[in-house]
Amino acid sequence: MSNQFNFKYTALSQEERKEIDSIRRQYCPSEQKESKLDRLRRLDARVKNSATIVSLVLGVLGLLTFGLGLTTILEWNNLPLGIIIMLVGSVPIALAYPVYLKILNKNKKRYGQEILSLSEELLNQNQDN
Repeated sequence: MSNQFNFKYTALSQEERKEIDSIRRQYCPSEQKESKLDRLRRLDARVKNSATIVSLVLGVLGLLTFGLGLTTILEWNNLPLGIIIMLVGSVPIALAYPVYLKILNKNKKRYGQEILSLSEELLNQNQDN
């Protein structure tokens, strides 16, 4: 009998290590530190997405109400009620864009200073390197 020992070593590639590390960071709250760029992206999305969601919901509800008014006229032959329902539905449709702008401007005021300071830090950090 031979006293021979066989050992096979395989190392992870750099891409595999990065993937494992990114998955690991998602499950380790103590190590989870948000980078400045990630925070900047998250704040920017919060400013834009909340205004978009509210205006879309308002517009869709208005559109559904408007459609109910059309249905009332075309299917149930009730012209006066249909016109009233359509007018009620057209109000939220008309208000959707002004509400979007108001919420967007309010969020810009709320988060604007932090976004500007983070972007300034990131820009200065890149110039130093």
